[in-house]
Amino acid sequence: MKHVKALAIKIIVSLILLYLILGGMYGMSFGNVLFITIVLGMVSYTIGDLLILPRTNNLVASLADFGLALMVIWLMSSVFPNNGNGFLMSLIASLGVALFESIYHKYISKNVINNSQSIYNYTGNLRYQTEASEELTPQRAEYKNEDKEK
Repeated sequence: MKHVKALAIKIIVSLILLYLILGGMYGMSFGNVLFITIVLGMVSYTIGDLLILPRTNNLVASLADFGLALMVIWLMSSVFPNNGNGFLMSLIASLGVALFESIYHKYISKNVINNSQSIYNYTGNLRYQTEASEELTPQRAEYKNEDKEK
C-alpha cells in the first residue's frame, strides 16, 4: 500500500508540474501530457526510486531522474505535434521534474524504503582482523625435530 500511495503522489504532482510546463508554455494537449506523465512516473519510480535511491544518495538519484526524465520526455514529445524546440522543452520540463524528485526522495526514504533492512547501507565502521603465525609455510613435525637437533 505504501508503494501505491507513493506512486499516486508522484504521478499527481508530476502531472501538475508537467502540464504547467508542457501545456502552459508549449501548448501540448492534456492527453499527451497525461500519457507522458504516466510513462515517466512508472519508469522513474521503478528505476530511480526503488533501484538507485536505496543504493546511493538523494543527489545521485535526482541526477539519474533528471537524465531519465530528459530522455523520456524528449522521445515521447518528438512523437506528438508541438509548437517549439523539442529538446529545450524537454530540458526545462526535466529540470522541473528533478527539483520535485529531490524533495520526493526524502519522502520515499523516510516512508517507503526501510533503510534498516537494506544490505547496501554503509556503516562507516569496518573492522578488519588479521592472523599472524610463526611460519609462512607449514612444516611436518619430523622436519621440525631435525631443525631443533642442529
